[in-house]
Amino acid sequence: MDGENILLDTGLGSDFDDDFAPFVYENDPSLPADRYLDRELSWLAFNQRVLELGEDPDLPLLERANFLAIFASNLDEFFMVRVAGLKRRILTGLAVPTNVGRAPLDVLADISDKAHELQARHAAVYREVVFPALEESGITIASWSSLDEGDRAQMREIFSQQIFPVLMPLAVDPAHPFPYISGLSLNLSVRVRNSRTGKEQFARLKVPQMLPRFVRIDQRESVEQMRFIPLEELIANHLGDLFPGMEILDHHVFRVTRNEDVEVDEDETENLIQALEKELLRRRFGPPIRLEVTDDMDPVTLGLLVRELDVTEQEVYRLPSPLDLGGLFDLVKIDRPDLHYPNHVPTTPAQLMPREPNAQPDVFASVARQDILLHHPYESFATSVQAFLEQAAADPHVLAIKQTLYRTSGDSPIVEALIDAAESGKQVLALVEIKARFDEQNNISWARKLEKAGVHVVYGLVGLKTHCKLALVVRQEKGVLKHYSHIGTGNYNPKTSRLYEDLGLLTADDQVGKDLTRLFNELSGYAIEKKFKRLLVAPLHLRKGLLKRIETETANAKAGLPSGIRIKLNSIVDEAVIDALYRASEAGVPVDLWVRGICGLRPGEPGLSSNIRVRSILGRYLEHSRIFSFANNGDPQVFIGSADLMHRNLDRRIEALVRLTDPVHLGSLDALFDRAFDEGTSAWSLDAEGVWTRHHLSDSGQPLEDLQNRLMHEISQRPRTGHRR
Repeated sequence: MDGENILLDTGLGSDFDDDFAPFVYENDPSLPADRYLDRELSWLAFNQRVLELGEDPDLPLLERANFLAIFASNLDEFFMVRVAGLKRRILTGLAVPTNVGRAPLDVLADISDKAHELQARHAAVYREVVFPALEESGITIASWSSLDEGDRAQMREIFSQQIFPVLMPLAVDPAHPFPYISGLSLNLSVRVRNSRTGKEQFARLKVPQMLPRFVRIDQRESVEQMRFIPLEELIANHLGDLFPGMEILDHHVFRVTRNEDVEVDEDETENLIQALEKELLRRRFGPPIRLEVTDDMDPVTLGLLVRELDVTEQEVYRLPSPLDLGGLFDLVKIDRPDLHYPNHVPTTPAQLMPREPNAQPDVFASVARQDILLHHPYESFATSVQAFLEQAAADPHVLAIKQTLYRTSGDSPIVEALIDAAESGKQVLALVEIKARFDEQNNISWARKLEKAGVHVVYGLVGLKTHCKLALVVRQEKGVLKHYSHIGTGNYNPKTSRLYEDLGLLTADDQVGKDLTRLFNELSGYAIEKKFKRLLVAPLHLRKGLLKRIETETANAKAGLPSGIRIKLNSIVDEAVIDALYRASEAGVPVDLWVRGICGLRPGEPGLSSNIRVRSILGRYLEHSRIFSFANNGDPQVFIGSADLMHRNLDRRIEALVRLTDPVHLGSLDALFDRAFDEGTSAWSLDAEGVWTRHHLSDSGQPLEDLQNRLMHEISQRPRTGHRR
C-alpha cells in the first residue's frame, strides 16, 4: 500500500480530526442545520467516479482495467482507515455525531449498503464487460477446466517447481487453533475428509503475496495472444499435492481487511522511530472489519470464518470470483500500446532550457531571471525539480539545502542528491515525515540512511504531521547569500510525478527565501513564527488567512465591486470555510470549486449556495494540485500549496501555501479554471443532494473535451527555446 502503487491518492484521514481539532468552530445559527454532506458517503461517491471510468467503453481497455484495480485499492484503504475509525469510536465510547450530526452506527450502516452496492457493481463490470473484452483483445484469463492436457502439464510443472515449495497449509483442529489471517491476503479455505477415519477437517492455505497474481500459461505465445490463470485457481487445482491421503471435499477463496490505522502518542515516547516501528508491527494484528468471500462458499465454512474472525453479517461481502481485483495491476503492465493511453513524454519548461546552443542547463541562472511555474506531469519533474536539487548538491557555491520529505520513491534520486550534498560538506537538513500513511517503514529506512550520510534529519513538531512540500537552497554569489526556493503541491517523488497532476513554483524571490528560512527554523528548532510575507502556514495562519480573503470577497460583492473565488483541491470538509463560502455565495460572489474527492458543501441550493458550482475531473492523471484564487477587486491573490480544506490539514499538519505574483502565472491558472468549468469539458457536477452527474458526451453523443489531453497537447507544442524576458 505504499505511495508508489496507489495511483489515486485517496486523501483519507486516519483519526477523526473533527473530534480532536484544536480549532473550535462556533456554529452559524443563520444557516440551515442540514447544510453539509456526509464525508464518508462523499468519499464513496468519489470512488464511484473512479469506477465509472472503468465502465467507460471509450477508454483504452487496459486503462479501464487499471481503474478497476484503483477502485479496489482505494476501497481497501477506505475500510482500513475510515471504517476502522468509525468502529473504533463506537467500541471505545467516542461515538460522537459525525460531521452531519448523525450517529456513527447509522453512518456505518449507510457505508455498508453503499459499499455492498459498489463492490457488486465493480465485480459485474469486470466479469460481464472487461473480462470478455480482454479475451477478445488476446488477453485471456483462463480457468483450469478450459486448459488442454498440454497446458495442464506445463502448469503442473510450474506449480511443483515455483509455487508448491512456498505454500504452507495450516490445519484447524484441537491441536491447531484457527490461524491468524493477515490483512488483504487471499486465502483458500479447504474442507477435507480423512480417508482412514472418515472425519471432515478444515484447513487454511494462504496464497503467497510475493508471487504473480496471474500465472502466464505459455511463455512462447506472442504478446498479442497471452493466456493467464489466477494463482489461487492454479493452487486450488493442486490441493491433492498439499493434502496427500485426504479427500478434497470443497474449497473457497476469502479475504480479510483489518484495521491498519497507526497511533503513536508522541507526548509519551522518547524515541518516535522506535515507537512507530512497534506500532507498525501491531498494525498487522488489527481487528477484522471486512470479510470478502466467493459467492459459492458453503454455509458451514462461512459460519466458521464469521465465528473465528468475529465479524458481523454486515461486514461479510459475498462476491463472484476472482476476489481482490486490485490484482489487475499486474495485467495493466502488459506491453500492448494499442490498449493503453498514447505515450506521453513530459517536456522541459522553456525557461529552464539553456540560452546558448550546446550549453548545459543552469537551473539557478534560469530561476534568477524569473519565477517559473511548473505543471507536472505535462512538464518534466526530472528536468526541473530533480535537476534543481541535483545541481544544488553538485554546485560548490551552494552552502545549504533544506527540504521536507513526505513521500518519496524507493530509489529516490532526491534522497541520493541530499546524501551527495552532505558528503561533499554542505549543510543539509531533511525534515522526514515518518508518519506518512502506509509509507512509514519506507520513510524510517530513508531517514536512517540520510543520518548515516551526515544529513541533519528531523521529524517535525510533536502532534503535527509535516505535509508541506518545500525545498530551500542557499547559494553564495559574489559574496552575497542568495535563496532559491521550490514550493509545490505534490511530493518529491519522481515516480508519482509522472502520474499526479501538480504545480510547483521555482523562485529566487528573497522574501520567499526568508519565509522558508524562518519556517524551517520553526520546524527544526524552537522558533514560533507569527508572520510570513508570501506564505500562509497551518496550523496558525492558514484557515484565518483564507477566511479573511473570503470575507473580503463577500464585502466586495456587497459593495458592488468585482469579486470571485476559485478553489481547486482534493477535499473540502472544514465547516468554517464552507459556511464562509455559503455567506459569500449569497452576497453575490461567484464561487467555483474544483474538487477531486470529498465535498461536504452543498452547491446550487437556493438561499444557501446558489452561486456555487462544484466540478470534479478524473482521468489519466490524478488531479492533485491545490489552488486558491481570490479576485480581490481586480488585484488577484492566488496561492498554491499542499493543503486541502480539512481539519487535519488546517489543524493537525504543517501546510504551506505560497502567493503567486507573476501576471502570466495568474493568467494561466485563471485559464485553467475557465477550461475546467467550460460546458464543453468532460467533468462531473455535484448537486445540492450530493449526487455527482457525469457530463462526458455532447447532445449529439460525441465525447466532450478531455482537459488533461488538451493540456498535454498544448504544453508539448510550446516552443522549447527562448524566454519571456
